[in-house]
Amino acid sequence: MADVLNLALPYFSLIFIGFVCGRLRRLPEQGLAWMNFFLLYVSLPALLFGITSRTPFEELNNPPFLIATTCGTALAFFLAMGTGRLVGKISFRDATLAGLAGGYGNIGYMGPGLALAVLGAKASAPTALIFCCDSIFLFSIVPLLIALTDHSEHHWLHALGLLVKQIVLNPLIMSACAGALAAAFHFHPPVAIDNTLSFLQNAAAPMALFVLGVTVALRPFGRVPWEVPAVVAVKLLVHPLIVFALMLLLGPFPNSWALTAVLMASLPPALNVFVIARQNDAWIEPASVAVMIGTFASVITLTTAMWIIQSGRLVFP
Repeated sequence: MADVLNLALPYFSLIFIGFVCGRLRRLPEQGLAWMNFFLLYVSLPALLFGITSRTPFEELNNPPFLIATTCGTALAFFLAMGTGRLVGKISFRDATLAGLAGGYGNIGYMGPGLALAVLGAKASAPTALIFCCDSIFLFSIVPLLIALTDHSEHHWLHALGLLVKQIVLNPLIMSACAGALAAAFHFHPPVAIDNTLSFLQNAAAPMALFVLGVTVALRPFGRVPWEVPAVVAVKLLVHPLIVFALMLLLGPFPNSWALTAVLMASLPPALNVFVIARQNDAWIEPASVAVMIGTFASVITLTTAMWIIQSGRLVFP
């Protein structure tokens, strides 16, 4: 357990430090813009490129694993969406964002660094695949469902254009695909470029976690809507159980891959849930509360998942 705490506490400590700084120093939120830009367009893409480019291309070609993990995310999404409708009596548009909170974990900010810390380099390929497939699914289904509530004449065309744009131009997906191509053609960047990429990769996790803490601290925290605890429970408890069952049902998969899938499913709701809620002017305050509660509740749930994995109590046949 001490080893697990030594792995987990630095991650949560950085979030907590960011949270405290955000509470004590009320700097303008606009100051986070360049940090978020650096993370989204520079540092995290460098990390994902490095992960995928160093993974043998044969390992990236695993359709059954992609189907299993994406189905797990889809089931968690629709379960959280239905839970939001049933418990909170919220609209279809708001329920779509609730579904996003229940299915979209912090796979960008926390996922790669945590998976590599817990499981080592063998977690690199499944981490990259989960990130790409989860992002493609969620960035596709959310605009389409939101479009069902849009009564403008061209909503389907607008939704389709937005969908394609979000997938094709997403810098994290683009970098993972570029890394897969580099792995396929055995391309190795020159030493100077490779060292620069390594420098950027090392900056990704600390800055991402600090920014997450600051951003959560700056979010308004009012009442807790009824559906929020239920949606957070789906994300932190039900989603990992769904993925665990699918790993057994659709496997066998390598043990390290299955464990990576369960760990990634255990991550708290992503900060992007609030960003997307604000973009669509729906479920904004509950999204903020869900990210905050989910992040702090994951101190217990995610650490427990890490302990189960690290101690060898969870082994797939």
